[in-house]
Amino acid sequence: MVGPVRQRGLTLIGFVIVLIVLSFFAYIFMRLFPVYSEYYSLVKCMNEVAAEANVGTKTPEAIKESLDRRLYISYVTSVNKSHMKVARENGIYKLRVKYEVRGPLAYNLEYIASFDRAVNLVAGPQ
Repeated sequence: MVGPVRQRGLTLIGFVIVLIVLSFFAYIFMRLFPVYSEYYSLVKCMNEVAAEANVGTKTPEAIKESLDRRLYISYVTSVNKSHMKVARENGIYKLRVKYEVRGPLAYNLEYIASFDRAVNLVAGPQ
């Protein structure tokens, strides 16, 4: 004679708890995805500027203008020229963008995402 078969599985209460936790993380993902998507567009634009021929011979203002035009085309709205800095380090121009994005999360909670990215600008053809 075989003993009683014990059923295994997720109860309704367990399923609701799992659903709540997954919903919470999905909500956080939906709020933060646009911020990180915009950041990766910025990284792409910065790499394109760094890949331009003779970019290291341009003036800092011309470099900022080139990046600003690319950001406008890519719909990057969180970054403006005040976040951009072009400085010479060890004889090489370095383009640096440092900014933060704040946004609502839920009720009186907000998120703050800080970004800091730098690329070297080499003089001469690449």
